[in-house]
Amino acid sequence: MFEAAELGRKLDKKTYKNRINSLRAELLQAQFALANSNRPVIILVGGADNSSKGELVNKLNEWLDTRGLEVHAFGQKTDEESERPRFWRYWRCLPAKGRIGIFSSSWYTGTIYQRAFGTISKSKFDRHMRRINSLETMLVKDGALILKFWLHMSKSHQKAQFKALEKDPDSRWIVSPLDKKLHKNYDDHIKAAERAIRLTDNATAPWLIIEAEDEAYRDMTVGETVLAALQQASSKATTKEEITSLAIKEPSAEQKSILNELNLDQALSKPDYEAQLQRLQKKLTRLSWEAYHQKVTTVLVFEGWDASGKGGAIRRIMQAVDARISRVISIAAPTDEERAHHYLWRFWRHIPKAGKVIIYDRSWYGRVLVERVEGFANDDEWRRAYLEINDFEEQLCDHGLNLQKFWLHIDKDEQLDRFNERQEIEYKQHKITDEDWRNRERWDDYVGAVNDMVVKTSTDYAPWTLVPANDKKSARIKVLQTVCDSLEQALERRKKENKG
Repeated sequence: MFEAAELGRKLDKKTYKNRINSLRAELLQAQFALANSNRPVIILVGGADNSSKGELVNKLNEWLDTRGLEVHAFGQKTDEESERPRFWRYWRCLPAKGRIGIFSSSWYTGTIYQRAFGTISKSKFDRHMRRINSLETMLVKDGALILKFWLHMSKSHQKAQFKALEKDPDSRWIVSPLDKKLHKNYDDHIKAAERAIRLTDNATAPWLIIEAEDEAYRDMTVGETVLAALQQASSKATTKEEITSLAIKEPSAEQKSILNELNLDQALSKPDYEAQLQRLQKKLTRLSWEAYHQKVTTVLVFEGWDASGKGGAIRRIMQAVDARISRVISIAAPTDEERAHHYLWRFWRHIPKAGKVIIYDRSWYGRVLVERVEGFANDDEWRRAYLEINDFEEQLCDHGLNLQKFWLHIDKDEQLDRFNERQEIEYKQHKITDEDWRNRERWDDYVGAVNDMVVKTSTDYAPWTLVPANDKKSARIKVLQTVCDSLEQALERRKKENKG
């Protein structure tokens, strides 16, 4: 989930300086306009690092008029709070209509820490997240606008930052024992945060994950997003649905996508390709039959650009997996019968018997890709789909299915070359359509949608594998290797379960 928040986004000092004064003025104007509205604004600040959260909260406190602003930090419960239900201390701090409340730590924080330190079970953790969902939905339906920011930084950057702070006697106090404990349990902390975000990220109160390693980028991104939210919230013509469609407002800098980080120059020679292909296909044949007899089901999902090589990769898999235990499902526009049901219905009905291999050529991710970009799904529908998809995939994995998801990535020039080739070669002409050319015109919109898809649905149980596919040969080998590795791991888990 957090891969897209470790791309090294930065904002240069000149851009920040040119924008900051006007941003502050616009924030104050939007805040004054909010005072005449019937909407309270609740800003929740979470993150991997407490000092970063504190810096941001102080910055917002500096930029906004404190007469219409309340800042709350929640630590250990007081005796007064311990004698009451858990949410009591949050309810008493909620801002009134027309005011802004900033929560540095919130109803999420303590439970995420407990999960990171292993002092709360998964079921209790999930139950608390469901209660949070109910609370936030209730507040939004009453007119509140909730902004939830997760400030993310990598483990290595956090370590370096702590060292720098501890060297200076004037800043040493900033790194608390809790910070050190959380850093020691960084992986568990991030895993708990990822689960909390997945369970509570919806159209009613979406999470906004902010890359926080560069202070200028962090502050400007949050400031621009808060400004857009306040302007919407104070508009009498704005509906609640339009409020909840808010996305991150990127500052005036080059926008980065997780796809930009892929190395598209890698390639394989034909002899290397043929040798590896033969080896991996033999291995896959053996593993797929072993999985069939051990009743380990495999579901492979292929998404990617038009002409990115999904079909070629799938064919290499099917050359190795016996047709009696496998099936490819090509997803096109839904039929009338499928449109009469929830969009996940047609995928649920294709879940195979134990031990088989099913391959989706396109999938349920159409809801957050083509349906989002082309407007076939409204904002509420595609935004809540992330939560629905994560739940669907978790149910599959909890049942023991081996789920692997591939995005095949090519650049725009490579796609154009492949489109032209398809038009020129007679036996490939059926592969190119007017819709392919039309989709190409919205390339940038799809880049944003793919980035959001990976961020919100790459989970610990069903991560995305991003495949550089400008070179078809290396892409096919990466896919085959990943499938073989996943099958070996799934079979090893099954063996342990059988022994247990």
